[in-house]
Amino acid sequence: MPPAHPFDFDAVDGDKLHEECGVFGMIGVTDAANFVALGLHALQHRGQEAGGIVSYHPEHGFNSARRFGYVRDNFTKQSLMETLPGALAIGHVRYSTAGSKGAQIRDVQPFFGEFSMGGAAIAHNGNITNAEALRRELIERGSIFQSSSDSECIIHLMARSLQRDIPARMEDALRRVEGAFSVVAMTRTKLIGVRDALGVRPLVLGKVGDGWCLSSETCALDIIGAEYVREIEPGEMVVITEKGVESTHPFRSRNSRFCIFEHVYFSRPDSIIGGRSVYETRRQIGVELAREAPIEADLVCPVPDSGTPAAIGYAHESGIPYGMGIIRNQYMGRTFIEPTEQIRNMGVRLKLNVNRALIRGKRVVLVDDSVVRGTTSRKIKEMILDAGAAEVHFRIASPPTAWPCFYGVDTPQREKLLAATMSEDEMRDHLGVDSLKFISLDGLYRAAGEAEGRNNSCPQYCDACFSGEYPVEPADMIEKGFKLKAAQ
Repeated sequence: MPPAHPFDFDAVDGDKLHEECGVFGMIGVTDAANFVALGLHALQHRGQEAGGIVSYHPEHGFNSARRFGYVRDNFTKQSLMETLPGALAIGHVRYSTAGSKGAQIRDVQPFFGEFSMGGAAIAHNGNITNAEALRRELIERGSIFQSSSDSECIIHLMARSLQRDIPARMEDALRRVEGAFSVVAMTRTKLIGVRDALGVRPLVLGKVGDGWCLSSETCALDIIGAEYVREIEPGEMVVITEKGVESTHPFRSRNSRFCIFEHVYFSRPDSIIGGRSVYETRRQIGVELAREAPIEADLVCPVPDSGTPAAIGYAHESGIPYGMGIIRNQYMGRTFIEPTEQIRNMGVRLKLNVNRALIRGKRVVLVDDSVVRGTTSRKIKEMILDAGAAEVHFRIASPPTAWPCFYGVDTPQREKLLAATMSEDEMRDHLGVDSLKFISLDGLYRAAGEAEGRNNSCPQYCDACFSGEYPVEPADMIEKGFKLKAAQ
């Protein structure tokens, strides 16, 4: 009998981009780590590979726990949580992008360092685009790295800073950093939150009782009963103590370039971004898509779960009935141990199943959030046709993904992106569907609340994965030979 092989559903979800991570911090409550664990549980969609929590207690000092796997499988155990006492804690859930593939505990955040004025821990969401250059410089100057993560550069830069306190050292360090960063950090008495000047990645402030919290998304505030206060602004640093919140703007704020794919896929639909419901934005994407790409059909079906709000909007605007033509197995984890190659080839069917009675004989519109490599889309199309569908039409709730992201999102190399090598008609033929249409970039902007669409001279969002226009040049990748759009 051949050996069992682990099956990773990220391989099945080959048409999905993956957010790097989520961060959460808490101050001013008893057993802050328990609140952090709940917040990380709500942010689990942003990273399922590993998670970590650091806490501080005046008698016990800093304590850390880092584990592989889901938050629910690790940070719900009383025996573990009792090792993380204190009224101040931060946490991180990880999906690896920067650093080595193949999980190693040394790469799991938060990272901790001891400085002359005391210890500090940091958790970072985003990607440092000049990390390799910084790492080379720091190693040449004597730094010894413990991980392959770009985020560790921040700790080493802080250690070499001559500033008087940890917030000032963090500010000093982040001035050397290029790319995207939302950072949650802690000292013995302070909870710190920082966003880069473009505000690419999200970070919000909440309040619960006498305590304060920082989170990647508002849905994590809901789980602990916290009140949403506001977003941390691009270029802003907040330092929270028992006295309250102190805000500064150490980084020159430019026009915000928040990641538009947070609206499309990354954020949970029950979160609020920029005062807008993520669910409502995704539903409106479907409305715009129906206006731009109408089709005669009998049924609109989402590719679950991320395509559901857009499919609802498409069905409502088009007048075509909505139906759950594909059912997701809610009890299938990320990894399934498969004993044979035959079963391994059934990957998509282990996760999704077609509602044959609903599909048979119908002209079906399948609404999905994106197409990256096209592998899963082809398999889903085959499943729909095998179930007896008369026609299959794909409607995609984002523009063609033709460029990799370098700001904290896991994307393939450009040549592996379907839209980088094929036209829309060629992609349609490759997928073997009756029609294929993507929402336009203007349509996506309208759905996100920009009534006039995209301002091409000054884009309101970071949309580099669609447009190839990078708001911060990816220095490390350019050094390796990556060609920007203007250079091609």
